[in-house]
Amino acid sequence: MTNNNKNIDFNCDLAQSFGIYKNQKEYPLIQYVSSVNVSCGFHAGDPLTIKEAILKAKEYNVAIGAHIGFDDIQGFGLKNMDLKPEEIEAVVLYQIGALQALAKSCNVEIEFVRPHGAMYKRAAYDFDFSLSIAKAIKKFDKWLIYYGATGEILDRVSQEAEIRVAHEVQLNRIYNEDGTIDYTSNSVSNVDFASNRLNNLIKNSGIRNKEGSLTEVKCDTIHFSTTSDNMNEIIQKANEILKPVPVNYRKASVSGWV
Repeated sequence: MTNNNKNIDFNCDLAQSFGIYKNQKEYPLIQYVSSVNVSCGFHAGDPLTIKEAILKAKEYNVAIGAHIGFDDIQGFGLKNMDLKPEEIEAVVLYQIGALQALAKSCNVEIEFVRPHGAMYKRAAYDFDFSLSIAKAIKKFDKWLIYYGATGEILDRVSQEAEIRVAHEVQLNRIYNEDGTIDYTSNSVSNVDFASNRLNNLIKNSGIRNKEGSLTEVKCDTIHFSTTSDNMNEIIQKANEILKPVPVNYRKASVSGWV
């Protein structure tokens, strides 16, 4: 049964292809999400693949975001890089700009920015690093939303940079007691595990951590990764529990604009 008492966005990645390498797992998910993270060419995505992803997102009427990462095409953006603040700014602006140019040609707008891989992981624990990303996003467009791992750091960044943020949870990840992802543990490709987590988020605003207790977290959006073999099954079950709503629409609803 669908629960409409809580509005949460569902997001997935698109354009995670490059050259002759084609990702065949992405597009089946798009019918079940309300926003998509389109790779911008650094960790994945070539110009034609990016444009195809934008057009597919437009077809399904889902929100489009820039999926930014480190300049690591060989390692799929999973290698951490120590960059100076001005380098982070340039890397972020370059990628958003590339996506924005193609989006404009398709008569659509970018609504948010989500880091990928090592950049996402680093931003979850390194305040200064995350703040540099946020400042770059705001410099490009103050109305863009910064998607990041749920937690205190994202709230602090939001206040410091004066930028809107969306707290993200992943249904198939193991979490620590403080609400951070435990990257030493493998993700769980289990429909019941994911369903129980979503139900806990809806009913208790919490997630079951690796110690077995409940950790209260903020959740504006949920990420569905194609790395899990049965993600189609997981996301279909999630849609039975809750129909996703884009972050911008939810915030506008709360404010009374719609």
